[in-house]
Amino acid sequence: MPGMAVSDRKTATERRDEILEAALVEFAARGLDGGSTEAIAKAVGISQPYVFRLFGTKKQLFMATVERCMRGTLEMFHTASAGLAGEDALRAIGEAYTDRLATDPTYLHSQMQAYAACDDLEIREVVRRGFGELVEYAERVSGLSSESISHFFAKGMLLNVIASMDLLQADAGWAQRLIEGCRKDV
Repeated sequence: MPGMAVSDRKTATERRDEILEAALVEFAARGLDGGSTEAIAKAVGISQPYVFRLFGTKKQLFMATVERCMRGTLEMFHTASAGLAGEDALRAIGEAYTDRLATDPTYLHSQMQAYAACDDLEIREVVRRGFGELVEYAERVSGLSSESISHFFAKGMLLNVIASMDLLQADAGWAQRLIEGCRKDV
């Protein structure tokens, strides 16, 4: 109707997505124990109780964030390897993963925090499921041996460590050689 203000209220689904994005950043930087639901709520502009109303507990929010991170990584795998197979598919995925390291390491940091939280059985199951989907996709799209797939994921884990230590900004010769070796092996 003319003259009525348009509501900028968001649906629970929209708020949930905003919370998960803010949680991804918070948990990537500080982990499960150090991450603050208060900071997440503040980043989204909502109350902390609303975060708990949507997710139940901090741990459940963390697990939902891990699922989102793994799903986002899998989507990146799909996009990067579209129309490719074999080593070309893995090479494209590796290049996309390396680009993400350079441009937005949040997903890589989030994965490291997820692995670190695997002493909790419920979190471990979420991480295993997400990681398993990545492995199974790489196997399907490449058709390569288990040895090749293992090498591919070993390099991915090295990239996560590089992101965690912020080695792209490091001047140390060993760091630069390590990064260069990763680039050559993509």
